[in-house]
This record gives sequence, C-alpha cells and structure tokens, in this order.
Amino acid sequence: MAGDEIEELVKYLARLPGLGPRSARRAVLTLMRRREALLDPLTAALAAARDTIKTCNICGNIDTQDPCAICTDPRRDGSVICVVEDVGDLWALERAKALNGRYHVLGGTLSALDGIGPEELNLAGLQARCKADGVREVILATNATVEGQTTAHYISDMLAPLSLTITRLAHGVPVGGELDYLDDGTLIAAMRSRRET
Repeated sequence: MAGDEIEELVKYLARLPGLGPRSARRAVLTLMRRREALLDPLTAALAAARDTIKTCNICGNIDTQDPCAICTDPRRDGSVICVVEDVGDLWALERAKALNGRYHVLGGTLSALDGIGPEELNLAGLQARCKADGVREVILATNATVEGQTTAHYISDMLAPLSLTITRLAHGVPVGGELDYLDDGTLIAAMRSRRET
C-alpha cells in the first residue's frame, strides 16, 4: 500500500467524473513518475484556477472575469439567450460554435427526488434578464432527460407571459442524452432545427 499522502490524492482524484479508484491510482502513478513535466505544472494550474476563476453574476458561466467574456462580447446577439443546465453544456455549444447569442446557466434541473425545486436553480436571474435586456428569443437547451424536459416545461410556463419566442432544441439530441457528450455536428443540427414550445 502507498503512504497516506498518496492515498489521499487517489481518494480526491477518484471523486472526479469518469475516474474511479483504479483510474485515479493510475493517474497518481503517472503524476509521480513525471513530477516535473506533469505534477508541478498541474499543481500551479490548480492554484491559479482556485485564485482567479469566478462565476459570472449575469449568466452563471465560469471565467477569470465577472461578467464573463461571453456576456461582455459586443459581437454577441444579446436578444437571444440559450438556457443550459450547467457550464459543461455551455462549453459544448461553444465548442461547436452553434450559437452567437448569450447563455444562462441554471445550475441543474428540477428534481423532486433530489429535492431540487425552482428556488435552487438560477431561474429568478433568467426571468429578470428576459424582462430587462430586450430579449426576443429564449432557447431551451436542457438535456433530453426527464428532469431536463420537466425543467424546460417549467421555464416555458414561467416565461409565457412575456413577449418572447421560446424554442427548444430539436432532433439530433437523443432522449436520455447529455449535451456535453454529443459531437459538434449533432449539436449544430439540433440548434438549427429548434422549434417553438
């Protein structure tokens, strides 16, 4: 067995998505073997991220500035807001270059089983933005899961009194699928063929 410090590192790495105890142990071994090339730069990058990364007070994205680069980019169409569950979904859409509008990160989905209601999500911020920012379209880009669809219906009902076009991602996003795992072509097709709810 390894020393306490190594076991502690394995334990924390195993908490990351996609890494179980075995994968975490292999990652730790690689880091230990390549300390100067990997471990030292990784340690510095983690410390820098801890000290500089902020959550955007407008959309909920993470960046080194607040408001984030997307919210402050004058080339973006501020009349279109794409609502996503989390920052990973925003990054997936950005990677695909599927949208030139702005985003709104909910921070999850409605889930009665998990005790997540409207108050736990960034819904009040979305409603305030839609009322104040001259928004003409809201694209609901929640995942095609039961919780994602429930959240999209809730948002549609919440925004119905406003004079907005509310659209939802269309074909291309499989039921049960998550945006972060889709290829760029599928994301672009889904964005282009969105429909009104």
